[in-house]
Formats: sequence, C-alpha cells, structure tokens
Amino acid sequence: MPSKKSARLRVVIDTNVLISGIFFTGPPYWILKEWREGAFRIVVSQEIMEEYERVAQEISSRFPSVDIGDVLELIALGAELVDTTSVDVKVCRDPADDKFIACAIAGGARVIVSGDKHLLEVSGYRGITVLRPRAFWEIHLRRKGPGT
Repeated sequence: MPSKKSARLRVVIDTNVLISGIFFTGPPYWILKEWREGAFRIVVSQEIMEEYERVAQEISSRFPSVDIGDVLELIALGAELVDTTSVDVKVCRDPADDKFIACAIAGGARVIVSGDKHLLEVSGYRGITVLRPRAFWEIHLRRKGPGT
C-alpha cells in the first residue's frame, strides 16, 4: 500500500489507464506499481471512484478469474479523495472527461495520466499536463528500465 506520507507529485489517473494497469503489463502496470511503492500520490473524486468501480465491474464480468476488488480497495484506501463540487469545468469536447480536470484542480494535481484524445487536447489548461502512460513513466518514474 502506498506510504501515508504524501508524495510531492499528485496525479489523476484516467479510468482506462487504471484498468489497463490491472489487466496488462506495460506502462500503466508500471505506474500502478510505482504508486503502490509511494512514488507519487493518486488524487480521485467520488465521481472518478464510481467510474473506476463501474468499469471494473463490467470488465471483471468478462474476466471472472481476475479479482479487481483488491485494487479498488487499495485505491479507495490509498488515494486522496477530493471534493470537486465547487469546481465547474467545461473544457473537454467530451463532457464526461471534465471530471478528471475538475479533480486535478480540486486536488492540486499538475498531471493527468490518460490516453484519451479529448483529455490530451486540453493539456496545459490551468497548468495541468495530460500525459500518455509511457510519457508519464519516462518523465516522472523511469529509473533503471521498464517495469523496474
């Protein structure tokens, strides 16, 4: 479980990155591994947690051998939950993506990790950088090599 000591780097993780990190190896998996080791802090809103749970349930129905409940519990316990009710953001072409920007603003996160084109298009908004998983890994986490 991530260290209770708050890491300096505060990050919002897009749902698809989280799900990819649970089911596959590669940058999303390495990112979650580094988070569990305390390399950075995940910031979430209630709306994002609900989306994580909904999508995870949909995926797990197709892959019953994978227990994603443990990962969701780890996120719920180890991530920082922020209140986004006072943040009104309408910047993404897909309004469903605005919750990630709102969470970053409310939680003081300067980075969103996502492969979503609508989020990538608004990178730089209010000083928030949107990075693909591999770019986030290369810029912020890579030490010795992939997955180490």
